[in-house]
Amino acid sequence: MIRVLLADDHAAIRAGMRLMLEQATDVVVVGEAADGAIAVRQAAALRPDVVLMDIRMPGTDGITATREITTAGYADVLILTTFDLDEYLFGALRAGAAGFLLKSVEPAALVDAVRRVAAGDGFLAPEVTRRLLTAFVAIPAVPPAPPALTGLTQRERDVLAALGRGLSNAALAAELTITEATAKTHVSRVLSKLGCSSRVQAAILAREAGLA
Repeated sequence: MIRVLLADDHAAIRAGMRLMLEQATDVVVVGEAADGAIAVRQAAALRPDVVLMDIRMPGTDGITATREITTAGYADVLILTTFDLDEYLFGALRAGAAGFLLKSVEPAALVDAVRRVAAGDGFLAPEVTRRLLTAFVAIPAVPPAPPALTGLTQRERDVLAALGRGLSNAALAAELTITEATAKTHVSRVLSKLGCSSRVQAAILAREAGLA
């Protein structure tokens, strides 16, 4: 079962998300939080697979909570928000979120995103993907490589480049002619060496380093 924690300051929205998610036989909602601080405490106590995180909440906001949860390794975070502002999108991804969805998402797409994030992949709403790609294109093509990249093996640099192109674990395995389990292991090592909390964070770093 995929264990999910819901973080949103509106009880009605949490109830709606719970209803959508629990239509799936492989998803269970293990807890709810009405603000970011509670979400961090709940994530630490419950260790869900995925936290569905709103951004605008009283007290500790969703981006701050995402950074704390992913840095501590409590869970993967999937942002689910009404607002698709660039500052929220980029802020959430740099904080370590593994995905970004809008609350207008259809139930089947929400469940699919939760499954993909729980499986170790990233997920971006189609509405924001083009803006993210445009921002990547605007980054200088070959900036100086961050010092952390020097500790990667050639295979790990290949993996990082693949992450920068948005490849899933399955696609990465096919490209490198390895098993999907081996691909997941390589991704985990790359994230650990780079100090990244998510594959999306690593993808941003790969683009900034001119690898993708």
